[in-house]
Amino acid sequence: MFIDETVIKARAGDGGRGCVSFRREKYEPWGGPNGGDGGKGGDVILRGDDDQNNLVDFKFKPHWNGERGEHGQGKDCNGREGRPAVLRVPPGTIAWRLDTGGMAAEVLEDGQEVVLLKGGKGGFGNTRFKSSVNRAPRKTGPGEPGGHGEFRLELKSIADVGLVGFPNAGKSSLTNLITKARPRVAAYPFTTLHPQIGVIEYPAGYDRLVLADVPGLIAGAHANKGLGHRFLRHIERCAVLLLILDLAGTDNRDPRDDYAQLLEELKLYGPALLKKPRIVAANKMDEDAAAPNLKKFKARHKVTVLPISCLSEEGIPKLKAELLKKVRKLKPRKG
Repeated sequence: MFIDETVIKARAGDGGRGCVSFRREKYEPWGGPNGGDGGKGGDVILRGDDDQNNLVDFKFKPHWNGERGEHGQGKDCNGREGRPAVLRVPPGTIAWRLDTGGMAAEVLEDGQEVVLLKGGKGGFGNTRFKSSVNRAPRKTGPGEPGGHGEFRLELKSIADVGLVGFPNAGKSSLTNLITKARPRVAAYPFTTLHPQIGVIEYPAGYDRLVLADVPGLIAGAHANKGLGHRFLRHIERCAVLLLILDLAGTDNRDPRDDYAQLLEELKLYGPALLKKPRIVAANKMDEDAAAPNLKKFKARHKVTVLPISCLSEEGIPKLKAELLKKVRKLKPRKG
């Protein structure tokens, strides 16, 4: 099950109460106050984790609470801080406040930690209230309440390559060929019902690229038609867009019009998407109608086109090499 959007309720821990205590030792019956402070409540923290690829954990566990801070004790002993509630989320996760609609937190990297809700401060013990005019205070602090709220967690996949195409263009077949992800393949629209994240492995230099195969686009997706925004948001952070077209013209489709429609949907959703580097994978070149259609396509659209066939695997090695070249130009390998 792939979940890329869900709602959670979170509460940070309350601060512990301060303590009223007085020092009582032999020969010192009036030793003065020695009550410790209460401990701070546990925060609610979002932590990026590359081992997570969706939000399914939060679908079945929507309630998250930080631990309450311990109360202060005598002999100037402060209470222990409450343990935080750590939510391990995939990089690319955004938390939105349901009450205001504003962004509360965003996690972009593995290991990054963002405090979603702060725990309450612990209350002061009576030692804190000692003064020259009040040598035996019995006043303490109750401890502050921790923050709480409801949040919508939304995942925008962070991938090197975003695979874009209409239903039945061959996206799932291509993903099967070049990654270890195994989306279902069938001859009907919306075989892919949720994004598939796969890794393209390269033998030389230990290179690897992350590819996001997202549900097939349809006309009107920018206005949330079909899977709409749930599809488009997953390509916002991709470095390179890979547009796959059916050059065989299945169902009387024209690859030239399909390409223009794909660009229009991307533009209407976010003009910045058109500024991303893109490659066109001309699929189904094993069919007779593909070659004439490819010639017509190149005459109309000036873009990098790589002929491929997911059936015969023609052009697949060259496509992988070109993807690596474009991504490494934008994101040089560290080290």
